[in-house]
Amino acid sequence: MDEMKQATRRKASFGATMKAVFWSFFGVRKGKDYASDSASLNPVHVIIAGLIGAAVFIGVLVMVVRIAVAQ
Repeated sequence: MDEMKQATRRKASFGATMKAVFWSFFGVRKGKDYASDSASLNPVHVIIAGLIGAAVFIGVLVMVVRIAVAQ
């Protein structure tokens, strides 16, 4: 339980978390970047950023399908 409290106190900004999640969607993270991210990112921010990223991804897919079907 104490480890989780320490993890949620990490100091990486939400923007840095969004950047890490964005690159993770493409699967192109470098090993050293992954190691630094795992040490500095707040897990709560990662979950929120992942949900936002998934919603944006689904929204883009829906728009592409609507455009393709309309033509």
